[in-house]
Amino acid sequence: MNIAIDKLESASETLKAIAHPIRISIVGLLDSDSELSVTEIYEALKIEQAVASHHLSILKNKDVLIVNRVGKNCFYKLKHPQLSQIITCIETCQK
Repeated sequence: MNIAIDKLESASETLKAIAHPIRISIVGLLDSDSELSVTEIYEALKIEQAVASHHLSILKNKDVLIVNRVGKNCFYKLKHPQLSQIITCIETCQK
């Protein structure tokens, strides 16, 4: 398999951004084309709102997520829905 170095570098940055238990969980919540608010995310993960916002900001700044602002609410979704396959890979590879 010959993948261009620039694509490998980009993939490495994306994987580094995701490489935290909370951020992996966020990616798992946002599978396929789902779009969730900050409130829906922190309630689903049972974490504080500030913690969720911190991790969402990291994912957004690393181009993993895109945000859609509607009034005072922000809704997040995966920039590349295929990233949800990482969760499947993790589940399959762990014993």
